[in-house]
Order: sequence, then structure tokens, then C-alpha cells
Amino acid sequence: MNFAGINYWAVSFAGAGGFATGALWYWAFATPWMAASGVSARDAKAGATPWLFARALVAQMIIAWVLAGIVGHLGAGQVTLRNGVISGAFCWLGFVIAPMIVRDGFSMRDPRLLLIDGGYWLAVLLLMGAVIGGLGVR
Repeated sequence: MNFAGINYWAVSFAGAGGFATGALWYWAFATPWMAASGVSARDAKAGATPWLFARALVAQMIIAWVLAGIVGHLGAGQVTLRNGVISGAFCWLGFVIAPMIVRDGFSMRDPRLLLIDGGYWLAVLLLMGAVIGGLGVR
């Protein structure tokens, strides 16, 4: 299953892995995240609809697909686990945490949110990069 060298098995595994990481991450950090964001446990539970989880899974698949395209552009023989992880880290640094720093600063959000949410996206992009780089392109 491929299109322009993208390994869609790798994308599927990476997207599912990102989704599972979210479940574990926010289970572990639920209490500090709710305290920092001002969301009550009742509101968090009420907002956790199947539609929200479906959107999150689709978003993870899109992120994995785009990362696979970026990693694939490294060229023949360069799609490796190491380069996948490095690509994920660079994407996090330039496209995730930098805008989050600006947004959170100007919106005066609790700095703990940056640590929790930024750490989550770092874990996801490193995992996705490892899966995509490790499984390679087709």
C-alpha cells in the first residue's frame, strides 16, 4: 500500500501510536492539566464525546502522513529510524513548540500547559518519526 513512496502501514501504526500516546499522557497528567487549564473533571468528562476522539484519531493520521512525506523527502537510503526521530524532533521544535510558546505567552496561559501539552507533542512526533523511519518507505 503506497503512494509516492509513503508506507501507509507505517502511517497507520504511527497515527494509532500517537492516539494511544495521547490516551496515556493525558491519563497520567489529567489532574495537573485540568488545574492548569481551569477545566473541571465534570466538564472534561462531558466534552469527551466519541466525535472528539474520532477527530483526534483523524488528526493523528494526518500528522503521521505529513511527517512520512517529510521523512520521505530525505532521499533514497536516508529514511532510517534515526532520521525519522530527528525529523520528528525538528518538526516539533519549529512547528509545534515555537508557536505554542507565542500563543501561551500572549494568551497568558498557565506555563504548566506548555510543559504538559508541549511534552505530549514531542513524545508523539518522536514516536511517529521512529515508526515511519523504522518501517521506511515503499
